[in-house]
Amino acid sequence: MDNIKFNHTTPIQLRFNDFDALGHVNNSVYFSFYDLGKTSYFDEVVPGATSSKEVGVVIANIQVSFLLSVYPGENVAVETAVVEIGNKSFKLLQQLIDVDTKEVKCICQTVMVCFDAKTKSSHPISDEWRKAMADFEGNPELGKVHSKN
Repeated sequence: MDNIKFNHTTPIQLRFNDFDALGHVNNSVYFSFYDLGKTSYFDEVVPGATSSKEVGVVIANIQVSFLLSVYPGENVAVETAVVEIGNKSFKLLQQLIDVDTKEVKCICQTVMVCFDAKTKSSHPISDEWRKAMADFEGNPELGKVHSKN
């Protein structure tokens, strides 16, 4: 992930109930951190993607690698980047970092699918969304339509 440029950062407020008996952030909490990052990203880049009652996005696959523990008092943030766009799905990379030391604490890869709530089926990514994500990422090639999903 060294060659990925993250243009979006979401500060994370650590809460008392995020920590487990071992004194570090419980592994189940990281998914909430990544959800905050996704929501913030889409609110800025593709408004309505997470709140539309017609066509929105759903998670099809998510993979997380826990690298280093997060402890009370650490200053952490989620960085988010769209790295692939298919016809109906796209891939997000996210990482939880220590803002002060720049250490990567955890890495997340998510495949999201555009979903039509009325038909309950996948839906092609609109040209508007495709362009918005490609422009935000500074990668016009990212927005080009490909033959696979």
